Amino acid sequence: MSLGSAPTLVRPIRPVLSRGMLGILVLMLAVLAGIVIGETPLSLGQVGRVLANSLWGAGYAVDPVDAGIIWSYRLPRTLVAAACGAGLALAGVVLQALVRNALADPYLLGVSAGASTGAVAVTILGLGGGAIGISSGAFMGAVLAFALVALLARAAGGSPAHMVLAGIAGSQLFNALTSFFIAKSANAEQARGIIFWLLGNLSGVRWPDVWLAVPATALGLVICFRYARALDAFAFGTDAARALGVPVRWVQFVLIGMVTLMTAVMVSIVGAIGFVGLVIPHAARFIVGVRHLRLIPTAALTGAVFMILADIASRMIIPGQVVPIGVVTALVGAPGFALILIRNRRES
Repeated sequence: MSLGSAPTLVRPIRPVLSRGMLGILVLMLAVLAGIVIGETPLSLGQVGRVLANSLWGAGYAVDPVDAGIIWSYRLPRTLVAAACGAGLALAGVVLQALVRNALADPYLLGVSAGASTGAVAVTILGLGGGAIGISSGAFMGAVLAFALVALLARAAGGSPAHMVLAGIAGSQLFNALTSFFIAKSANAEQARGIIFWLLGNLSGVRWPDVWLAVPATALGLVICFRYARALDAFAFGTDAARALGVPVRWVQFVLIGMVTLMTAVMVSIVGAIGFVGLVIPHAARFIVGVRHLRLIPTAALTGAVFMILADIASRMIIPGQVVPIGVVTALVGAPGFALILIRNRRES
């Protein structure tokens, strides 16, 4: 290769780096907005001083109440919101590629409902005698739900449409089981708390949840990058992917396991949040196209920013009251879902 040809290799990289830096900047601004905006107004100077004290021991004079709000409440809440949005968006990207259906996401395919049932069973019924945590219970419930949906879809014919219909049936089944567990075993106070949690709730998020949500999403992002080209191949069907040298069964096992794990972790922390995994991948495709090497980071960044903004809206819509974040995502996601249906009808 001659030296004169080197600039032709550098030029295509520059737009990618520019877009990546822009995306990271937007995410940082969204995190900063999530810390600053709330019922208690805080300035950028206050946030900077608290972060400097907490991270580097700068020794600035700050109000202890403001320090507690910033470091112990808003920052972990915002980081978990970002991880949750990114994780659910990645789950939607993967599921839509694997089942070749534009309507696939953890919520519609019953994974979120199964995770909710598992978490509630551990919390209320005490399954496992304390040896099983909420996240483990959610993971087992999510695995059971997806296995049931996959078997039902296969028995019905195995088409993408059958997968979504089986997911809807599975969601109804596990939602009914969750309601049954609550009605049978929970007292009034437990029932109110669990119902509010099931609608999506970030109010109780603290630093231990950050150390659970962020690594789960980071692991999912790494695995998605590892199998990005395989996901491209799945767009042509499993037979075509196999012909291209993709180990179909192994890739499906790894990616579905990753989706189930991420969904279970997010549900165990914030509850079942719908429409993020459905709408965000389509928004990312509109921005960068269908190639997964570009789609994966774009969907993760878009989902993270969207969830942070949704969390801000949940705190600000009704003064003095926090609206469940699942309500906010549904208010945005339902119209997006309708647009996807209309667009698919026009393209079919």
